[in-house]
Amino acid sequence: MDSTATYDAHHEVADEGAFRLEWTEAVRIVFVFLAAAAVWLHLWEPFSTFSLIGIIAAVIGGYPIYHEAFESMLERRMTMELSMTIAIAAALIIGEYVTALVIIAFVLIAEILEELTVGRGRKAIHDLLNLLPAVASVKRNGRIEDLRAEELRPGDLIVAKPGSRISVDGVVTGGHSFVDQSAITGESLPIEKIPGAAVFAGTINQSGALEIEACGIGRDTAFGKIIAAVEEAERSRAPIQRIADRLAGYLVYFALVCAALTFLFTRDARSTISVVIVAGACGIAAGTPLAILGGIGLAARNGAIIKGGRYLEALWSAKTVVLDKTGTLTFGNPEVTAIHPASGVTTENLMEAAVTGERLSEHPIGKAILARAATMTLAPREPEAFRYFPGKGIRCNANGDEIVLGSRAFLEELSIPVSSRANGARGSSDVFIAQNKQFLGIVEVADTLRPEAVEATAELSRMGFRTVLLTGDHANVARTVAERLAVHEHASELLPEQKMQRIHDLMKRDGNVIMVGDGINDAPALMQATAGVAMGSGTDVARETASVVLLGNNLMDFVAALKIARRVHRTILVNFAGTLAVDGLGVLLAALGFLNPLLAAFIHVSSELVFILNSARLLPSTQTTKPQASA
Repeated sequence: MDSTATYDAHHEVADEGAFRLEWTEAVRIVFVFLAAAAVWLHLWEPFSTFSLIGIIAAVIGGYPIYHEAFESMLERRMTMELSMTIAIAAALIIGEYVTALVIIAFVLIAEILEELTVGRGRKAIHDLLNLLPAVASVKRNGRIEDLRAEELRPGDLIVAKPGSRISVDGVVTGGHSFVDQSAITGESLPIEKIPGAAVFAGTINQSGALEIEACGIGRDTAFGKIIAAVEEAERSRAPIQRIADRLAGYLVYFALVCAALTFLFTRDARSTISVVIVAGACGIAAGTPLAILGGIGLAARNGAIIKGGRYLEALWSAKTVVLDKTGTLTFGNPEVTAIHPASGVTTENLMEAAVTGERLSEHPIGKAILARAATMTLAPREPEAFRYFPGKGIRCNANGDEIVLGSRAFLEELSIPVSSRANGARGSSDVFIAQNKQFLGIVEVADTLRPEAVEATAELSRMGFRTVLLTGDHANVARTVAERLAVHEHASELLPEQKMQRIHDLMKRDGNVIMVGDGINDAPALMQATAGVAMGSGTDVARETASVVLLGNNLMDFVAALKIARRVHRTILVNFAGTLAVDGLGVLLAALGFLNPLLAAFIHVSSELVFILNSARLLPSTQTTKPQASA
């Protein structure tokens, strides 16, 4: 879908989220109440007229209920509308016209209140999508012109004025400002933006003007991902939603069986009708999808896009979290941490040989060495006869000198003597360097842990998760990282297919498993896991294959998403338990004659709304400010 369709679609979805009370529904409810009052006050004395008024009002007023009941019968589903129809018919048969009419009015009011609550809930989610400005200021050919959002293209230079909303995902190329990005990442304080910093569509530029190169338009923005997640959440049905629907049907059967037994033992028609009326499962039938929708919206506000209800359920049901190392727990940018020349060798001579050997290398370790060398005054040479040995190292010639870089085992394989005391720091990747069969020294290269990694893994352990580190890095590096993060298990030197097999084995042992990764090599494991979580800076392949995408790179956003998922689960379980308790007690009291039909209808409506409102507590707060006209 292009940006135009996306922009229009998200406004249409937002409009559909609100429920409007139609005048016909209001008239129907008023008509039923007036008819009930007239019948109750005996304004029409002749019994035939009295009966006719009640029957006509019941038929006209209860039409929506009967229509739903008829459709349920065609689909062979037992619903509350069908049980209410049975109760209304029974009341009319025994001459309880006022009771029948009040039941109809209560059910109609309950359905309207339910729709209003659920509609407001959906609108609270969709209001998050209404933050994109319709017009953006674009710098083209040295001029600034206002363009509609659908006319923007990747690569455009967007000018974000102070106080305006940013219309694209992109990178700051000029200016300095602070941006309120709480609508996307949940961060409470504005974030400083300088050239090179990333910005999100829908966030608010506060103080200074920014020039932004557009990278994401429409569905490719963070807001586009939220739109997709909400659409998927409304289309798909999580397993627990199917359980809720089945439970609702079982409760209706339960009520009808109890009603039959009540009439069999008491011969009391009013008690029998009360039993049918009091049992209600609409609270769980409507509250469950509302809780899931609210959880997905709340997670989006906290920086995690969950692509459907089944993945939200996977987050709360999993007990094992598998973590990739490079780019997930670490920044994925190796740096030279130490240089150890051999005896009689200067640092400059060691680094000159290292730079010469790595000049043609594409390996991240080689790039780290070149980056460090750029800060030194060196005279590197152009390598000749360059050969790379995967998993071992590099051999090349330069001005007649043979240079070798790689692991200790690689140098020893080439009969280059290496001192037994020559070792780098634990946890680093050590590059052993030699020239003309003479050992020159070691360059230590290590990746840096993300500052929140220790806190995130500790919080996962406190939440009861079993943490597993899987990496393709060397064993000593993996062991050091695993010890620093106190993960429960770790495995190293794994190829992508081996990671996927490990996930498969863990799922056989532990059940549902969550995998967090960022690279192309993580894609198979992300797809294999019950729920795959991709870092915001990860590759396109990782983000597409993952079922949860973090908008940023903060692992605490992942932890927050897990907490939200568990909160959704608790809310749904409370609704389940509460519904069963209310229905069980209500049926018992009604069967014993303590509830008349009117009180039973009141309890039915009240309990239903309580459980729906309980789910509505998960809905994220919305912003009432209208988007600015320009970016």
